[in-house]
Amino acid sequence: MPNFAGFITIDPKRSIGSIVAHVTLEEMGTDELQITEHPVQLGANITDHAFKKQPDLVIRCGWSNSSLGGVLNGVQGLLSALTGGDAFGSDYVSGIYNQLLALQESRIPFDVSTGKRLYTNMLMRSLSQTTDEKSEYTLMVTATFKQILIVQTQATTLPPKENQAQPQDTAETADTGNKQVATAYPAPGGWQPPNG
Repeated sequence: MPNFAGFITIDPKRSIGSIVAHVTLEEMGTDELQITEHPVQLGANITDHAFKKQPDLVIRCGWSNSSLGGVLNGVQGLLSALTGGDAFGSDYVSGIYNQLLALQESRIPFDVSTGKRLYTNMLMRSLSQTTDEKSEYTLMVTATFKQILIVQTQATTLPPKENQAQPQDTAETADTGNKQVATAYPAPGGWQPPNG
């Protein structure tokens, strides 16, 4: 009898922040290396530096009012309409769409989990959706994400000028006021060397 204990796997959970799609049609991630090129007088361009750019991600995914979440939301919407509440935009897919818009508008980085990878510190660059006669009760979106770099800064205090060996090079910058450009005119009789 075979032992399958070593082969237990957990399917990755695809999500955009905390929002889980019902169906994912396409995930397209792009990792790019920026390679500098500089022309030289003779010969081909030279390269002196390369750095990895932050990844981009495009996801096409969807939700449906006919899912369990959609049916439960529909019952709540119906009860709300019967008791005098507003039923416009209260269906399940409208709620998901509003969550996606709020996530984009918040500009707070979030994680995106795909079938292949976990992307951290992502922002939603664009969100597009189309509704036609075949997709009235579904939400199909194309979302574009960009990973951002988050840095931390620190402030420090420099020692007083008197305690520095070369204060002209290492002291804090000082405001020396506004400077005005003076027009230079040649000396009468032409240029004279400084030594006479």
